[in-house]
Amino acid sequence: MPVVAVAAGALVAASGVGLGLWASSDGDGTAAGPTTATAGESPGGPDEAAGTAPEASPSPSRSYPLSRMPRTIPAVREHTAERGPGWRPARTHRVVVSDGALADEGRLIAGELGLTYAGERDDERHGDLRLVLNRDAGANPESYTMTVRGGRVTVSGPGEAGVFYGTRTLKQEIRGAGAAPEGVVRDEPAKQRRGLMLDIARKHFTAGWIEDRIRELGDLKFNELGLHFSDDQGFRIESDTHPEIVSEDRLTKAQVKKIVDLAASRHITVVPEIDSPGHLGAVIAAHPDLQLRDANGRAVRGAVDISEAGAAEIVDDLLDEYAGLFPGGRWHLGGDEYQALVVSDPEASFPGLAAAARERYGPGATVEDLATGWLNDRAATVRAHGRTPRAWNDGFFRGTSVRGAKDIEVAYWTGKEIGARQPAEYLDEGRRVVNYNDEFLYYVLGEPLTFVYPTGRRIYEQWTPRVLRGTTAVPSRYDDRILGGSFAVWCDLAGSQTEDQVAAGIRLPLRATVQKLWDPERPELSWAEFRALADRLD
Repeated sequence: MPVVAVAAGALVAASGVGLGLWASSDGDGTAAGPTTATAGESPGGPDEAAGTAPEASPSPSRSYPLSRMPRTIPAVREHTAERGPGWRPARTHRVVVSDGALADEGRLIAGELGLTYAGERDDERHGDLRLVLNRDAGANPESYTMTVRGGRVTVSGPGEAGVFYGTRTLKQEIRGAGAAPEGVVRDEPAKQRRGLMLDIARKHFTAGWIEDRIRELGDLKFNELGLHFSDDQGFRIESDTHPEIVSEDRLTKAQVKKIVDLAASRHITVVPEIDSPGHLGAVIAAHPDLQLRDANGRAVRGAVDISEAGAAEIVDDLLDEYAGLFPGGRWHLGGDEYQALVVSDPEASFPGLAAAARERYGPGATVEDLATGWLNDRAATVRAHGRTPRAWNDGFFRGTSVRGAKDIEVAYWTGKEIGARQPAEYLDEGRRVVNYNDEFLYYVLGEPLTFVYPTGRRIYEQWTPRVLRGTTAVPSRYDDRILGGSFAVWCDLAGSQTEDQVAAGIRLPLRATVQKLWDPERPELSWAEFRALADRLD
């Protein structure tokens, strides 16, 4: 359960107000003024008239009720209630920062709340919103403290990300109630990876639509955006090294840079994915000589021949090229559904791969060994650029003589593949895992095979980061090896929904997902209350 501080012997009561995501400025001072509170919603109590600013200083004779816990998505984890008028923004109020490193955060919240950005200042004025870096090296860099007291607000944290999240909480409070309640919020996420993955290879999403998702993710305190931009249906980012593989509908590098920069301003890391050695149909279309063929000479859809040096060269060319475009610390290598390994006897079906495995790794080597070697080689390519590699769980195999590199994060999505292993096997190996459970977190356009569109309610009520496969949670002893999770949009039947329909369809699932990543315990609100909160404040 969220920690709710007790003040004056009373349990802090729920306020019923919270998150609002609304159109906002990316600069300073250009947003419309904030929504004002309705009567009875003000943290200052019923004496505080809706839409009016608090007094310059509380009257000594005035009695304020104990403040109520703010309602946000994700919910804040601790609030210490106090008596006071709270804080509501006014255009005469300033945003000041303790450190120039917080200028972006300061300008953003100033523009969103209609305040004046005043930069680094040491003086104090009534109504100030002060952003402070305390640089506590031992603290969670995504943690923050927000103090509302005496007509001022201070948001402090050990890192810029934490301070940013504090401004998101403040923005939500103002949007929901018109004012921030007196008292102290102490907050931090339970999980360090909180993501949305977009399949922009099968369906071309416009740059503007992706930017809108980034703003939405930022306000919800997500910190990863995955872009799966290469698959059988398309290669969606322009390339200088291999322009022949790029689809007509694509993002330019300038558009991608703008996306990456916007994400960085919201403390979101863009995690690119060029899936290999399967899902490379767009590359094969321009280089048919690289396509895998079975023992009967039949071409295998989407799969390159990993015994051919040219296949590795083109993929490494692309990984090297895009390293400069995506400066974040992680890279998704794919590794899933290589069609040579979905048959009962890969060595018999693909004798060329079997021979290459034995030549490279010894007489007992298998096609699985060769595929693991491919994954390790691609991991070495991105590692040379300072990236931590990630791969789908069905790119790791049991009992191979070649083992996947220990630093490759496991993106666990399925347990339906041949030789499927339980999540505990990966965790027992000491691997770090990111939860992409296809039972709860896969939004697959057109609902092919057995997929159905996930609901926010099911995620909210039944899923936690420990539910990696199916509906059963792994034991709690594995919790610290589960880095977090990611909701995923896959576009198998790309024409089934428009961009607007996708955005609407994932709205509540995203909110439920981040709630459970921020705090995996049973939420205080019922699903009906949570949904009403989201619907009321969007």
